[in-house]
Amino acid sequence: MTTIKNIIFDLGDVIINIDVPLAARSFAELSKRPLEDVQELIHQNEVFKKFETGHLSAADFRTYIRELLQQPEWSDEAIDTAWNSLLLDIPAERIEKIQELAKKGYRLFLLSNTSSIHIDEVNKILHRTTGIKQLNDLFEKLFLSYDMGIMKPHPDIYHEVLAQAGLLAHESLFLDDNADNIRAAAKVGIQTIHVQKPTSIIDYLKDY
Repeated sequence: MTTIKNIIFDLGDVIINIDVPLAARSFAELSKRPLEDVQELIHQNEVFKKFETGHLSAADFRTYIRELLQQPEWSDEAIDTAWNSLLLDIPAERIEKIQELAKKGYRLFLLSNTSSIHIDEVNKILHRTTGIKQLNDLFEKLFLSYDMGIMKPHPDIYHEVLAQAGLLAHESLFLDDNADNIRAAAKVGIQTIHVQKPTSIIDYLKDY
């Protein structure tokens, strides 16, 4: 088996626990509209996708949400709180494992479909939980969909990571909770681990 030199981590449900449907539920509660209506509006207009591929800035996203849900009076803070409600906790032992891998000489990267508002909040949760100020302190480089203008599982995102970081696919390991993302990475030649709860990265990476 090829020696792994580089480890690429997804963020949601790999490092931080998340509950994706909570965001739509929070917007539904805030707008006092039926959940199904809110989910349909968000889905049809690809609001989250546009934000997570950088087609909307944070300000544009908030404006779009206000218009879509007909809530012009909503504050930025109220929208951010609802959007961030899907972010749960970061188990400290996962961060300790990442630090341990760095000490062992692995090159570590983050590859996430995410938004600027979420990254700001994740950094706050990380700091609160571990004292580490930001994700940048844990990884050599963050590859974030909203910066890159593309999302997993599009193959180009994996090629971009390999090219920008100067990695060989077969020497790189990618951990993600989404089966489509794992399949796409494997097609590019990257070694993969499909993270499935309740098993965590501590168990999957115990031999690394």
